[in-house]
Amino acid sequence: MSFARTFATARRALGQLQHDPRSLGLLLVVPVVLMGLIAWIFPTHDVDRYGPPLLGIFPLLVMFLVTSVATLRERTSGTLERLLTMPLAKADFIFGYAVAFGALAIVQAVLVSGVSFGLYGLKVQGSAVAVGMIAVTDALLGTALGLFVSAFASTEFQAVQFMPVILIPQLLLCGLLLPTDQLPTVLGWLSYAMPMRYAVSATTVVMTSPTVTASYWVDLGIVAAFAVGFLALGAATLRRRTP
Repeated sequence: MSFARTFATARRALGQLQHDPRSLGLLLVVPVVLMGLIAWIFPTHDVDRYGPPLLGIFPLLVMFLVTSVATLRERTSGTLERLLTMPLAKADFIFGYAVAFGALAIVQAVLVSGVSFGLYGLKVQGSAVAVGMIAVTDALLGTALGLFVSAFASTEFQAVQFMPVILIPQLLLCGLLLPTDQLPTVLGWLSYAMPMRYAVSATTVVMTSPTVTASYWVDLGIVAAFAVGFLALGAATLRRRTP
């Protein structure tokens, strides 16, 4: 793996996104609009209950969708195969895309957090910055998941189909709809293998405690570890082309 080739790949990916206004709109506008709908639909006390976890979940969903489709497009168009005939390792490609989409993920999470706590009036007991950090980490996790699952899809439609398979179960078991300690035993065990559980757990700490506790950092670290792990798996499973 070469840092120079990795950052060259990142610059190339950002250059392509610069000329794709629909993807940029999906990345930067849609999460803000979705949080606006939450603020509009629910009473204030329900917004403060459901808003902070969704503030991290929405960027994760969007980053997963855009990253998986964009990476698959590189393979199906033959661009990836041509790139890998050059001195470019799979890790250079994966981590280059991770840097590019990770930078956008940070911008996305900061934007939606700022609008939610400012314009929409979202409130938590703890620090809004701590919630923003969760949103950034979740967005990076969505990027890593998208890069990983793109290796197993042959078409963009198949890439989209991975969303209900990978993300919907996490939404159901993460503690957003029902506390994880009230889940059936087997489902409670399964939730420990799902990074979204730890993201919601960290958000719950910020919602209920005026100070950032050690459990917050542990949960945030676990989400970050999942992101790094999926990036490594993405580099290991990346295919040059679609059969």
